Amino acid sequence: MATQTLPAEFADLEPFIDWALATEPERTRKRLASSMEDIQAFYDCMSTRVEAAMAYLNAFSLDALPPEAGRLFHLSLSLMEVANAVEMFQNPSVIKGFDVKRFAPVEDV
Repeated sequence: MATQTLPAEFADLEPFIDWALATEPERTRKRLASSMEDIQAFYDCMSTRVEAAMAYLNAFSLDALPPEAGRLFHLSLSLMEVANAVEMFQNPSVIKGFDVKRFAPVEDV
């Protein structure tokens, strides 16, 4: 039996499961390592599904997401990560901006 990686109603997003990354640094590295063609394909598909994803995720507490819902949540965060690349820059990196590789976020634990 195959492992379910996303909720069944979001099976159409499975080709983009490698965008389901838990941390901002991981999502940034993925964006920077991806072609604009790949970013655009992810953006085009995910942006049509994000409202349904949010409606689905709102049924859960953020600290108690089932694994499949957690991956859907991470896909949604990745959409936010690539939005400026698509909508503003048409480039995986910020044009004439701060080099993101110099930014090292620190998390409070």
